[in-house]
Amino acid sequence: MILFRDQARFTSLLDRAQSGLTAMFQPLIRLDTMDVVAHEGLARSTETLGNISTPELLNLARAEGRLGEFELTAARTVCGAFAAQKTAGRLLVNLSAQAFMQESIKPDDLLAALGAGGMDLSRITIELTERDIVEEPARLAHALGYLRAHGVRFALDDFGNGHSNFEMWNEIHPEVVKIDRYLIHGLSKSAERLAIVRALCQVAETLGADLVGEGVEELDDLNMLRELGIPFAQGFLLGRPVPHTIETIDDGVRAALDGTVIAVPPRPRGPVTQRPMHLGHLVIEAPALTARHTNHEVSAIFALQSELHALAVVDEESRPIGLINRRVFSERMAQPYTRELYGRKSCTAFMHEVPLLCEVRQSLESMADILRGQDQRYLSDGFVITREGLYLGLGTGESLVRRVTELRIEAARYANPLTFLPGNIPVTEHVARLLRAEVPFTVAYVDLNHFKPFNDQYGYFRGDEMIRLLANTLTTQVNPRCDFVGHIGGDDFLLVLQSDDWEARCRHMVALFNQRSRGLFAEEDIARKGIVGEDRHGNTQFFPLTTVAIGAVRVMPPFPGHPETLATLAARAKRHAKRAQVGFYLLAGES
Repeated sequence: MILFRDQARFTSLLDRAQSGLTAMFQPLIRLDTMDVVAHEGLARSTETLGNISTPELLNLARAEGRLGEFELTAARTVCGAFAAQKTAGRLLVNLSAQAFMQESIKPDDLLAALGAGGMDLSRITIELTERDIVEEPARLAHALGYLRAHGVRFALDDFGNGHSNFEMWNEIHPEVVKIDRYLIHGLSKSAERLAIVRALCQVAETLGADLVGEGVEELDDLNMLRELGIPFAQGFLLGRPVPHTIETIDDGVRAALDGTVIAVPPRPRGPVTQRPMHLGHLVIEAPALTARHTNHEVSAIFALQSELHALAVVDEESRPIGLINRRVFSERMAQPYTRELYGRKSCTAFMHEVPLLCEVRQSLESMADILRGQDQRYLSDGFVITREGLYLGLGTGESLVRRVTELRIEAARYANPLTFLPGNIPVTEHVARLLRAEVPFTVAYVDLNHFKPFNDQYGYFRGDEMIRLLANTLTTQVNPRCDFVGHIGGDDFLLVLQSDDWEARCRHMVALFNQRSRGLFAEEDIARKGIVGEDRHGNTQFFPLTTVAIGAVRVMPPFPGHPETLATLAARAKRHAKRAQVGFYLLAGES
C-alpha cells in the first residue's frame, strides 16, 4: 500500500511537470567576433514541483517509462519561452534518443513540441544528449531524417564523455559537435587534452561539423579554443543560465580578452608522465634468505630456479641486509675445498652487505641517476625492491637499463632528452603563434661561456649536470603562464618572454646561475677562478669559470614575417653579450 502511494505521488509529480517547468537560457558565442549567436534552452523545475532537480525528474521519468514524454514537455517549455522573447539566433534544445525511438511518440508530436509558441523549426538545433547508450545509431539516424526535412539541425552533446562516440558521429552526421567540459576545462594546461582536441578539430573538418567548446571557465582555455580555430564556445565565463536571453557578453570579459597574453601551450614532460612506470613493473618474485640458511641451501635454490640472478638476505623483520650474486657465489663455491669449508655455514658469508635498495613506487626515471652514478654494482647484482622498507622482490640491472633507455628514446620524440624542455620545432611554433597574435614579446638566446673546457676537464656527467642546472635556473625564474623556455641543443636555450619584468628576470637568471654553478667546480679551480685546459686548436690555455650569457631582442610592431628571423637576431645579441663579457645584452632597434 505504501509502495502504491509513492508510485502515485511520483506519477502526480510527472503530471504536474506539464505546467511546473520554467526555461533558462545560456548563451553560445561565436569566437571570431565574440557575438552571441545562439542559446541553449534548459528546463528547470519551479516551486510547484518542490524545486526538484532536472536530473532527478529525468531519472523519475525514465523509471516510469515516460522519459520521452517528459523531454517533450521540457522542449515545449523552452521553445515557447524562446519564441516569446523574440530573440535572434538559434535555439539549442536537449533531447535524448528516447524522444525519437519511443514508439508512443510520433514525429508530429516532436514537431508540435518544437514549434511551441510559433517557434521557427529552421532555427532549432537539437542536442542529442548522452543519457542512454544508443545501441542502434543507424536506426536513430533514420528517425532524425523526418525532422531534418523540416529544417531542424542536430548537435552531438558532451562528446568525449558519457555515451557520445565516433560511431554516433559517423552515423548521425551532426551539423555541430559539442566537446565535453572534461576536455575543455584546463585545456590550456594539459598537453593530453590539447592533443585530443586538436585531433577532434581534424575529424570535424573532415566530416563537416562545427565544434563547440563546452564548460569554458578560464580565459586561457577560451584563448586556446580561439587559437585552435574552434568556432563556438559556451560556459560560465561567457554567461550563466538565466531566465532571459542576452544580446552581448559582459564587457568585463571582452576587456579581459583584449588584454590577455598568449598562454604558453602545455607540453608533455616526456613519456614518464604520459605512461607512468615504477619499479613495481620490474619486480621479480624470488624467495628471501635469512642468516639461518646455509650455503648448501643457497646452491639448492639456485639449482632449482635457474632464472634467478641473485637472492636477497633479510633479517627477522624481512628487512634486506644483503644480496647474494649468483655468478659470484657460484665462482666462490667452485673453488677447491670451499663447499667443504663453507657449505654448512651461514649464507651471509658470501653476501654483499650493502645492496642497492629501492622502493617499489620509485619511478623508473628517477633510477636514471643510479645509471649515471659511479657505483655500477647494479649491472651484475641487480637491486632489491622493498615496500615500506620490507623485502618485496628483486630487479635486474639489464631490465632497468633497457626500460630507462626505451623511456629516454621515446622522450626524445617530445623534447630534449636531457632536460625534457621543448626543442626547435615547439619553439618555432610558439613564436609563430605570438607573431600571428601580434602581441609584443621578447626572444632571448641563452648560452654558456667556457662550457667546453669545463666539459673536457670534469667529464660529460658533470657537463650534463651543468646543463640541467641552467635549465632549472631558467624554468624557475620565468612566469610559466606566459614565458616559454626551449632547449635547442647542447648548452643553447631560447626564451620567449611576455612578462612585463622580462629584463629583470633575465638579469636575475644570470646572477643566480653564475652563483649556483660554482658548486660544480673543485675548490682549487674556484680559488684560481678558472681551469687550465685545451682550446679548440689543442693549445693549453687558462679558462675562466663557466658563466651564462643572454642576448635579447624585443619584438614590437611591425612584426617580422618569419620566426627564424627572430632566432637569428637573438643569436646576434648573444654573441654581443659573449664578446663584451657581460651577462646580459639587449639588441636595440632590430625587431
